[in-house]
Amino acid sequence: MKRLFTLAITIAVSCAAQAQEQKEYPKPEAMRPGMSEYWTPQPKVITPGDIKTDTAPSDAVVLFDGKDLSAWMNPNGEKAEWTVKNGVMTVDKSKGDIVTRQKFGSFQLHLEWCVPTGITGESQARGNSGVFLQDMYEVQILDCFNNETYVNGMTGSIYKQTPPLANAMRKPGEWNVYDIIYTAPVFKEDGTYLYRPFVTVIQNGIVLQNHTEIQGTTEYIGFPRTVKHGEGPIRLQSHGDPSQPISFRNIWIRPL
Repeated sequence: MKRLFTLAITIAVSCAAQAQEQKEYPKPEAMRPGMSEYWTPQPKVITPGDIKTDTAPSDAVVLFDGKDLSAWMNPNGEKAEWTVKNGVMTVDKSKGDIVTRQKFGSFQLHLEWCVPTGITGESQARGNSGVFLQDMYEVQILDCFNNETYVNGMTGSIYKQTPPLANAMRKPGEWNVYDIIYTAPVFKEDGTYLYRPFVTVIQNGIVLQNHTEIQGTTEYIGFPRTVKHGEGPIRLQSHGDPSQPISFRNIWIRPL
């Protein structure tokens, strides 16, 4: 028993000595503000547009500045023939839709549109048009000032998919402003979505779509389809409803 006790004491003393001899390493350096900051690359400098003169940002592609339709064509590649007068272009329903000559992926789009004073009709037959993103996905344009319709076909809806969060329409004769931020989809090799498109729509300073996922093509009849595509044009719709045509001005886009 005495030998066991002596052995235990020896082991305990040895462990204590080893603990005292353990090497001490430097402690982590105290964090300073500069340790989580970086300075490059600096973002490019962009001169903002001037709302008083309807000028676009310095890096924007101007799609309509009130002068002509040189940035547009009809879907067959022929000259766009909507009416241009006093800095405004007005839909010519006898000439059909128009599309941009240039194609885009993700972008920030600005456009202003106006429903004419004295417009007639109701529901979808009242100031109907639309802006198609990559010529695939429609953000609805419609006169929803004191004019009810199916909610997933209202102004600012992702047509037949997602209703807007609010009705922000100005009355006929006053200009409405759309600011649209669009993220293009990514496709798998088999043609299905890896990432679906997303869109934010702001009308007259009011958020109508907040990073909304687009389910697929915006069909008039039926449900969304998945159609593999690359960059595409912006399309403005010449709708066949019998009401007076709407007008557009100050259209520009910033590829992202």
